[in-house]
Amino acid sequence: MAGSTTKKAILRRFEKEPLAGYVNPLSFLQPEGVEVLSALGRVTLVPYGEIKTVSFVRDFEDAGDAGQRVFHSRPKMEGLWLSLEFRDGEVMEGILPNNLLQVERYGFTVIPPDPYSNNQRVFAPRQALRAAEVLGVVGSPLKRRRAKPVPKEQIGLFDDEPRT
Repeated sequence: MAGSTTKKAILRRFEKEPLAGYVNPLSFLQPEGVEVLSALGRVTLVPYGEIKTVSFVRDFEDAGDAGQRVFHSRPKMEGLWLSLEFRDGEVMEGILPNNLLQVERYGFTVIPPDPYSNNQRVFAPRQALRAAEVLGVVGSPLKRRRAKPVPKEQIGLFDDEPRT
């Protein structure tokens, strides 16, 4: 595990108990799986096929709480609004940054719907997903609203010259 910057993470697995540990956000995605440092100081490489999600968390105490899984209304933050369907049929929504340079090779890192939950970001490996669907583009730079032109017949309250 290179570097000293680690983040608290909980790996939720399909067939086994969740695994709490620390990951380096810059190098935790390896070709064979996710590299995690346990609380006992042991580095483990968990294959992508076993992992459902890797949740970057604030605290290990709320390890069982997955938080809100879907948005109740259209999200406000900018990005791609995704719906991820897992192999076991569970559905989770999130916001993916609208920047193709930030898309990982091995899966998707999304911002979950509830900003106040224990989960700050969630990584879902491609092997864990049955489907990934874009529900919308929030804050697209292509759809900037233009200011409506002022009609000629409308008078201005603070104009210096009177209109005729």
